[in-house]
Amino acid sequence: MSIDPRVDIGHVHLKVSDLDRALGFWHGVLGFDIFARYEDEAAFLSAGGYHHHIGLNTWQSKGAPPPPPHSTGLFHVAIRYPDRSTLAAAVRAVLEAGIALDGASDYGVSEAIYLRDPDGNGVELFRDRPREEWPTDADGNLTMFTARLDVDSLLATS
Repeated sequence: MSIDPRVDIGHVHLKVSDLDRALGFWHGVLGFDIFARYEDEAAFLSAGGYHHHIGLNTWQSKGAPPPPPHSTGLFHVAIRYPDRSTLAAAVRAVLEAGIALDGASDYGVSEAIYLRDPDGNGVELFRDRPREEWPTDADGNLTMFTARLDVDSLLATS
C-alpha cells in the first residue's frame, strides 16, 4: 500500500510544563496566532487562520521537567517557511529573544535551523529550495547532502 499523495500533516500537539511560557515562544517569538485558549490548560495556534497547526497542553505535564536525553519521543517539529527571507526573519527573532541555536544545515534541497522550545522540544525552522534547484547527478537522481549552513549569510537575506 502507498499513502495517498494528498495526505499531509495537519498539526502537532505538544505536552508543555507551563502554558504561558510555551506561548511566549510559539506566539511571542515565532509569531503563531492564538486561535483558542483554555485557561492554563491548553492553547491552539495557527498561521494564516487555520484552526490549529500547533496544540499546546498541560493536561499530563503541568510543572513537569523535559524528557531525559536518550529516550523515545518527538525528535523535532519542523516548520516550513515559504522562502529564504521569511526563514531569515524567524531566525533573527529567535536570536533576538536570546534563544540558542543547536545547529544549522544545508541539505541541498533545504536549509534548516535547529533549536529547542522552553520545554526542550526540538524545533526545526526550514525552507525548501525550489525543486529545480535540488541537487541531482548526471542521471537526474536526487543527491541530497548535509553541509554547514552559513547562518550569517541567511540573516543577510532581505
